[in-house]
Amino acid sequence: MTTTPLTDETSAAALGANAAKWLAAGLSTAPADRAAAADAVRLAYRCAGLPEPAHVVWFASPAAGARAAALLTGRRDLPGPLPERPMTTAARRAARAGLTLPTARLGVTTTEAAGDLAVAEELRAQGCPPVPGTAGVSVRAQVRTTPWAAARAEVHELLGPDGWARLWAACGADVWRMVNDRVATPLRTHLRNELPTHVRAVLLDAVGGQHDAGWLAAFDAAASRADHSRGETPAAVLAAAQRLAGLAGLARSAGWWWPYANVAILTDRPDELHRDNVGRLHAAQTPALHYSDGFALHAWRGMPIPSDLVDRLAHLTHAQIAAERNAELRRVMLEHFGYERYLREAGARRLGADACGVLWQLTFADDEPLTMVEVVNSTPEPDGTSRVYWLRVPPTTRTPRAGVAWTFGLTEEEYQPLVQT
Repeated sequence: MTTTPLTDETSAAALGANAAKWLAAGLSTAPADRAAAADAVRLAYRCAGLPEPAHVVWFASPAAGARAAALLTGRRDLPGPLPERPMTTAARRAARAGLTLPTARLGVTTTEAAGDLAVAEELRAQGCPPVPGTAGVSVRAQVRTTPWAAARAEVHELLGPDGWARLWAACGADVWRMVNDRVATPLRTHLRNELPTHVRAVLLDAVGGQHDAGWLAAFDAAASRADHSRGETPAAVLAAAQRLAGLAGLARSAGWWWPYANVAILTDRPDELHRDNVGRLHAAQTPALHYSDGFALHAWRGMPIPSDLVDRLAHLTHAQIAAERNAELRRVMLEHFGYERYLREAGARRLGADACGVLWQLTFADDEPLTMVEVVNSTPEPDGTSRVYWLRVPPTTRTPRAGVAWTFGLTEEEYQPLVQT
């Protein structure tokens, strides 16, 4: 087996630039390049040895794309029984209109039926019959899974285990964490929670588009890096790049998409994306992730939150926080409200004080006590004031010193600072 080194200074700079390029693609909120994406879809099918799809249709969000996929396939094979509900007026109207929609058969709510009717009209406008079976079978495995596995085997064989690990660490891992772990995974969870039952099964057929940026970055880096010993890119790497050219084109130009034998369903990228300083979805006043058709995900420091909580945050009272039964949402509310203000207004108990600070505690009926140490920065600010910090500590903490020691991973006896700053 021949291995190729990847660790010289020039390569490190090139790998960093490549990772930055793909991170930008994975987090892009620019309008989709529909012409480029359509060409990339056809290339992906050809690379997989498949005929090009008869229809390439577009939707504004992955939620609408999933509805279109469910309608065109008629899939409803989720684990477990589906609830039996009477057919609604909207579903009867759809059936009378000749729309053989999943909603007409399952008896979903009026809102769900209206969503499917809107998707059906959009499919008609794009020349694609809104009839179950039109899409044909899913070709995700042929278009995405098989080419990925083959490309990985080719590059892994060339670089060896250590070389592949270095390539992934230098170019793929950070992009994967920022794009897949912190954006795509919360989005998928939100879709499973928000979409009607009959739509959720087709999430298994989706391809990430821009959210595939993490693993595509590594293959792109290998393909764009010349073999310095011969002045050319190894044939195995070129073959891997060719296998993935269609998928890479889609990742650079569009959002999630669904590949079926007869229809490819493409979706736009989000038009808003808000993150915190470590890359988690986060916004206080707006959705953290928003699409042009109104589909959105609200999140606070990476945790999805109900949309109505955003409005409530601006007008919170300590009584409303105390009344919140969901412990995770209560923590979001506490962080936004401010621990110092909450402890003061809710009447926290002062458990003790020492040279390290003051220990406070507030109990809840259905959650562990809120226990915090109030500490004062010993280094004055430029204006001469001393800043106060609040450190949340375990509820079993008995002294401020023990609480401060815990934040350093030490016991109270081990915490003996020579200088406090």
